[in-house]
Amino acid sequence: YDYLKIGNIYFRTLFVSGYPRFVNANWLYPVISFDHSLDISMFIYPRDSKEILDSLKRKIGEMEATIQSDTKRGKVLDPSVQVSLDDALSLQQQLAKGAERFFQFGLYVTIPAETVEELDQVTKQVKSTLGALLIVGKNATLQMDEAFKTTIPICTDRLMVTRNMDTTSLATTFPFTSSELTANEGVLYGINEHNDSLIIFDRFTMENANTVVLGKSGGGKSYLVKLESVRSLMFGTEVIIIDPEAEYKTLCDAIGGQYISFSFNSQSKINPFDLAGVYEEGENELGLKILSLHGLFKVIMGKLTPSEDALLDRALILTYKMKGITPDPATQKKEPPLMEDLYKTLIGMEDLDAKGLADRIEKFIKGSLSGLFDQKSNVDIKNTFTVFSVRELEDELRPIAMYIILDSIWTRVKKDLRRRILIVDEAWYLMKYPDSATFIYSIAKRARKYYLGLTTITQDIEDFLASDYGKAIVNNSSMQILLKQSPAAVDVVSKTFYLSEG
Repeated sequence: YDYLKIGNIYFRTLFVSGYPRFVNANWLYPVISFDHSLDISMFIYPRDSKEILDSLKRKIGEMEATIQSDTKRGKVLDPSVQVSLDDALSLQQQLAKGAERFFQFGLYVTIPAETVEELDQVTKQVKSTLGALLIVGKNATLQMDEAFKTTIPICTDRLMVTRNMDTTSLATTFPFTSSELTANEGVLYGINEHNDSLIIFDRFTMENANTVVLGKSGGGKSYLVKLESVRSLMFGTEVIIIDPEAEYKTLCDAIGGQYISFSFNSQSKINPFDLAGVYEEGENELGLKILSLHGLFKVIMGKLTPSEDALLDRALILTYKMKGITPDPATQKKEPPLMEDLYKTLIGMEDLDAKGLADRIEKFIKGSLSGLFDQKSNVDIKNTFTVFSVRELEDELRPIAMYIILDSIWTRVKKDLRRRILIVDEAWYLMKYPDSATFIYSIAKRARKYYLGLTTITQDIEDFLASDYGKAIVNNSSMQILLKQSPAAVDVVSKTFYLSEG
């Protein structure tokens, strides 16, 4: 008489028969987030205000008469009658103004369990949870069949145990009032701690597709980015990763990606002088390339005086000219020069400063670092998941290699438009030099135009945010993911993101 057995599962339904005088918003949350699956049904019946006003008028008359007769007889007034009268008068006023509407509300809870003992225990817990909210829940004794049908999603109320409520009271029963961090499409990033809802985003539907991930070593940055990249891959997004610590090799092998390692013994080569060969209205492709080469050579050579900078500019233009490449787009499909050609151009200028510049890049052409950046490109990204590793390189060479790889990827991105995510791990390597910082910032700013999402990951948060470009990259990222921070960096992080103490 007080439970139902369907298959091997036992069910018991409770109806709510008593409510407290006052409730807060989201008062149903403890029941919604109860640690056992429950089926909860709410039925809301709008009532005609005129009918309710007539009924209220009669009720108010009855209560006033009761109070008057008690006063005449010298009896002590019943406080509950006085409270009910005040409530009825204020409700009458609100209904007459049209500020409130009137409803009847029914609330039912069905509890499933695998044994009768478990059913009894969970029923007790649900009743005590309701009791803590001053709500009276009762078993639908001898009506379990109707009660069960009331809580299955067919929208029929077979019990009709209702309570009168106005609009404001009814609004507080809405159970999902914590903030949601989700969109209708995209990849799963995690679970919202407040209401167990899913956090789902498609970064390409936001104002830009850039993301910045900040957290200390061991805070879960790489894990999160690996998950995001594999999930994005499943939705047809191409993923390119610059990996300074060979953290992505296992993942790359597991999903059949292309793993390109940069070192002296490696077969993979990228020529920093390559051009995109794509003509865009109002854009000087050669001029932009020379600008980015300026940045690269400043990273390689260190600080340049204004006269050295001007010399380098002349030498770069001349080097391209000798290969027949000019600002005319038709010439830009010719074979690009190599670093050796620039070296020869500088030597041929017969100028002391030019000789000094040639000396600074000599080690890359015939010195200890030859064979690394001075050969024709043979890297062709054909895979939808590509990892560039610079782990084998010395620390001082990493920023140079990362710059060249980034530049090469940027050239490819412009050549062939599609949804892409570019992940730069340990981005603080590039933030150490103003020119490489400028370059990565310019990518962050222009990425949206080429359907590219830049993900910047760093554990040296203070170094990253100390540079104006670091802050600018953060401001140019629609998604900012903060993971576990080191105590020393908390002040910088809270200042940058305007976080409260909590």
